[in-house]
Amino acid sequence: MELVGEAVLTVVACFAALGLALALALAFVWGWGRSPLVTGGAGGALLAFLGYGGWELLRPAKPRWRGRLAGVAATAFAVAALFIAYGWSCSCS
Repeated sequence: MELVGEAVLTVVACFAALGLALALALAFVWGWGRSPLVTGGAGGALLAFLGYGGWELLRPAKPRWRGRLAGVAATAFAVAALFIAYGWSCSCS
């Protein structure tokens, strides 16, 4: 029973990861058809936000408190990195 449960969870996780990537790609294509400038700007802003999160997560520690934006950016970067790592190692095909 445990093996069946693990197999079901693996299949659901793989389809969820694939579905999320597909939804992101469809949103990009739809946005590009509406306004390439806004879509490119939103994509650039997302990459800058994730880059800021990576910097906040990996930079040398400072004795001051991190702000909310830095915490959210670091969390978003960590989640994106875990999603990419899982997708890379997932043998869904």
